[in-house]
Amino acid sequence: MPEVESTADREIIIPPGMERLAERAGYAPAIRVGRMLYCAGQVGRTPALEVISDPEAQFQACWENLRSALAAGGCTFDDVVDMTTYHVDLHRHLETFRKVKDTVFPKGTCAWTVIGVVDLALPGLLVEVKCTAVQPARSDD
Repeated sequence: MPEVESTADREIIIPPGMERLAERAGYAPAIRVGRMLYCAGQVGRTPALEVISDPEAQFQACWENLRSALAAGGCTFDDVVDMTTYHVDLHRHLETFRKVKDTVFPKGTCAWTVIGVVDLALPGLLVEVKCTAVQPARSDD
């Protein structure tokens, strides 16, 4: 069960397995305000917070970590309306990233911005994905 902390109109979402990361990094993996879910950037790391060295495996783990954050907030990839990806060595790894993305994320369903960066939070990280999703309306809304 995800940990949810409510403060006024926002709920801090900490998916199972991300408690240590949230505590260590001092951030919320996701925050829900109304039906909007704002997911902090997710990266390709193990549950023990180790960076995965193989690019394809790192990208797959990144998507799984994002899926977990979305699910804890009551959303899926289909609910994402805006996404930004930050890439180290963008042109070298973008084709592999897209290949992985296209196997797990629905094509053409959200706005997507791709940004090349020099570094991310830890050495060896190649991509970080953050997004905004809209939680589906419930039948009792």
